[in-house]
Amino acid sequence: MQPWFDPSLLFINGTWRACASGETLPVINPSTGEEFARIARGGGADVDAAVEAASAALAGPWGALTAAERGRILLRLSHLVLDHAEALAEMEATDVGKPLTQAKADVIALARYCEFYGGAADKLTGQTIPFQQGYTVYTLREPHGVTGHIIPWNYPMQIIGRSIGAALATGNACVLKPAEDACLTALAFADLAHQAGLPAGALNVVPGLGTEAGAALTAHPDVRHLSFTGSVATGKRVQIAAAENIVPVTLELGGKSPQIVFADADLDKALPFLVNAGIQNAGQTCSAGSRILVQREIHDQLAARLSAEISALTIAPAMEDARLGPLVSARQKAIVEGFLAQATPDQILAQASVPEGLPEGGNYVAPTLIGNIAPDHPLAQNEIFGPVQVLIPFDDEDDAVQIANGTKYGLVASVWSADGGRQMRLAKRLHAGQVFLNNYGAAGGVELPFGGVGHSGHGREKGFEAMYAFTTLKTVAAHHG
Repeated sequence: MQPWFDPSLLFINGTWRACASGETLPVINPSTGEEFARIARGGGADVDAAVEAASAALAGPWGALTAAERGRILLRLSHLVLDHAEALAEMEATDVGKPLTQAKADVIALARYCEFYGGAADKLTGQTIPFQQGYTVYTLREPHGVTGHIIPWNYPMQIIGRSIGAALATGNACVLKPAEDACLTALAFADLAHQAGLPAGALNVVPGLGTEAGAALTAHPDVRHLSFTGSVATGKRVQIAAAENIVPVTLELGGKSPQIVFADADLDKALPFLVNAGIQNAGQTCSAGSRILVQREIHDQLAARLSAEISALTIAPAMEDARLGPLVSARQKAIVEGFLAQATPDQILAQASVPEGLPEGGNYVAPTLIGNIAPDHPLAQNEIFGPVQVLIPFDDEDDAVQIANGTKYGLVASVWSADGGRQMRLAKRLHAGQVFLNNYGAAGGVELPFGGVGHSGHGREKGFEAMYAFTTLKTVAAHHG
């Protein structure tokens, strides 16, 4: 799918322009390994121009808009996203290897974020505070100013929606640095936002390498808030850069999320969730349910059913729309294969077959179920970011909680049980930003605050919590006698 715009250009101040260096980077189709486009290799000078444009927008037409007017722009943008749904989905599938059905779902999610934040823009309020006689005290929520957004390659459209949508709704002006492996829909979104009437400079997109454009954005002294989704290692560097300029940062990092299955669980209902939570987007999901904890008395039963499901999974190029497409890059494929090499033959309980005849340059990895490992095994502790799940037995509630909380991460967890008291007990005891009871993911949940604890990061995205994060609170105390 060729974009309707020139992907080798930056989008700054409402216009397309070449990057200062004039250099470009290849865009590789993960399904085939072939180059099909070029993107700009943005750098420090381009980030400077984008931040300058964002600052001018805040001082000009964008900063003058009311919350209701900002909301109407986002609502128009939502409709434009849906109008371009087919093109956006094909672009995403080709760019990152996501099966077409999943790419289409991401388009719908992007539109929904714009719709939600468009409707919420004029609903964010302060409060009045009872105080001493002769005073009226109230609070205001105001935008930070220029916000920097660094997004990953696994869910570009969804993460653009939840990050940029909330920032624009609250009146910030944004500079977006998409992952170099997934820039096309970010550029398309900026173009659609301009068509929707977003004033020049309110949203700027600077593709490039993380060590160049990303580093320049995080260190820029005029960026007043940073939002980062990605690896723990890079997240640490972002937080250090933010600290140098004393600006807040929202970090959504990795995960090793447990799905806890008790003996009284409805396995017919649970099974599709257990599998899909681990293999969706070829396992390249921060909130993937990559650890399945099962009560010992049903371990063999569940292992057999999971093995049958995983062995039957289909793999194909993104546009053929199988259950799994390729991983995003040759580098990511090598990382996942390195993890799989740590498993002994007796630990591989099930593995789907990679069909013959797939493009030789494609980044295909077979979904795999691993068992017979201890909870502290590297495969049970580290985020693999591929279609790999581990099955671990437990004895009782205390054992389940100890294993579930026994990693450095804390993003998502789920509990499968018919016992309502147990559900409530574990919801409180699990170290996670989201806990799902007899479900997983709650259908994406645009409205549901999302984020983690521990090495999964801090701060919250989605819903009104994201809007709070993209504002600063001002207290006004009026003395009138």
